[in-house]
Amino acid sequence: MSAATLWPAPAKLNLFLHVTGRRSDGYHDLQTVFQLIDLADDIQIRVRQDGRIERGSGPEGVPAEADLVVRAARALQRSSGTSLGAELAVTKRIPLGGGLGGGSSDAATVLVGLNRLWDCGLNENELAAIGVELGADVPVFVRGRSAWAEGRGERLTPLDLPETHYVLVHPKVHVPTAVVFQAPELTRNSPPITMAGFLRSGGRNDFEPVVRTRYPEVARALDWLGQFAPARLTGTGSCIFAPCASLAEAQDIVSRVPAQWRGMTARGMNVSPLRDARGVAVG
Repeated sequence: MSAATLWPAPAKLNLFLHVTGRRSDGYHDLQTVFQLIDLADDIQIRVRQDGRIERGSGPEGVPAEADLVVRAARALQRSSGTSLGAELAVTKRIPLGGGLGGGSSDAATVLVGLNRLWDCGLNENELAAIGVELGADVPVFVRGRSAWAEGRGERLTPLDLPETHYVLVHPKVHVPTAVVFQAPELTRNSPPITMAGFLRSGGRNDFEPVVRTRYPEVARALDWLGQFAPARLTGTGSCIFAPCASLAEAQDIVSRVPAQWRGMTARGMNVSPLRDARGVAVG
């Protein structure tokens, strides 16, 4: 086997998230802004010559066969026809079920990293097409830019956003995406807005009322953080966030986060470190 290399897998925030309709294929039409942030998992990749895909360390409670990093590696194998394999290890920092896109980002990093390490030669559009079959959020991480998104979230327009500091609060609750998408009380007819409209009004998260009602701990966290700054749910998970005027302000709020929750600071990024990554040699 080759030497292992380390690759970044950054998280994201949904600065707003509207559900504008339900599609005939069972998916929903969405509008959102993906803000990349500097909270990141690390993926260690080692190329194997025997074609096997194996995962060592990974997210707690997620079997290797169900892990998106394994599924991504196998999807790239099928698409590229390579005879090579990989040994993968995931260091998790992004909370599971938090709406921060950790699993999707991990999958995107494996697609981008293995495309280079296996010398597959696929371009960004081809990798994004593989990625969307793994999850609607995977393409934004493959492309590696904060973006305005429509459709299932795969129609992306790069967007330059202020590199704001954020407070993140994880109330240590796992919110399954399928549960909130299937909720009968979910609003599914938000009128479409424009980028200019978002920049004026900021939008909202249509999933927040559903999550508030079904997960009281998330509601408590939203109310707590809302004392300090405008707090919002990200994605369809349990993590909430609020923008701050400075890193010092964010750190001060994090220092007050109740002990039963996890508080973090993060900085917005317009460009993912994965775009320029070539893998840092380890071991």
